[in-house]
Amino acid sequence: MSDEDAVEVETPESDDAAEADTTESSDAAEAGAADTNDATAADDTAAGDDTATMGDADDTTPTDGPSLADRVADHDAELADEVAELEAELDERRQEVDELTSKLARVRADFSNYKERAKRKRDEIRERASEALVERIAPVRNDLLRALDQEDGSDIRPGVESTLEKFDDVLADEGVDPIAPDPGSEVDPARHQVMLRVESDQPEGTVHEVYEPGYEMGDRVITEAQVTVSAGGE
Repeated sequence: MSDEDAVEVETPESDDAAEADTTESSDAAEAGAADTNDATAADDTAAGDDTATMGDADDTTPTDGPSLADRVADHDAELADEVAELEAELDERRQEVDELTSKLARVRADFSNYKERAKRKRDEIRERASEALVERIAPVRNDLLRALDQEDGSDIRPGVESTLEKFDDVLADEGVDPIAPDPGSEVDPARHQVMLRVESDQPEGTVHEVYEPGYEMGDRVITEAQVTVSAGGE
């Protein structure tokens, strides 16, 4: 066999091999494209599933509960009710204050009227007491006038003494007592007014003599007794 025959024989085998390689490459390319398409389809499917899931999730959001606007409206209604209750309570308190103010005004007026009535009553009692005292003193003054009407040279001492007794009786009935300390008694600054100190046979610092008697009514000193006080002997 010549070299040309050998070449001719080998050529078909080379062509077959090339065709085989081309076929294999084409098949591989087609397989790769198929894989790519499958992957893309898988991704699209997954994305679709996610979208569907999100849609389902949105669709499953509860729609039977109150909305925000409803809750705000309910809250405003509750506040309005509370405000209405507070205003009603405030009105009640204001009414109570008005009633108490009115009662206080009436009490003040009643107390003012009571003081006025008590003052009038005291004045009436004082007037009646003064009238009664004048009624009892008037006869004493009349006795003094009769004593002065005696003729000159007549002894009027008994009449004056009798008149003084009557006057003392009137004062005693009115609760008035004379303040006339005895000589030698202790000086009471609340009841005695010391006029001067004199030499005396009485103990030093004691009453020597009553210059003018005082008067007291109950525990109240009306006028103090004017006295002289012993400065002791020589």
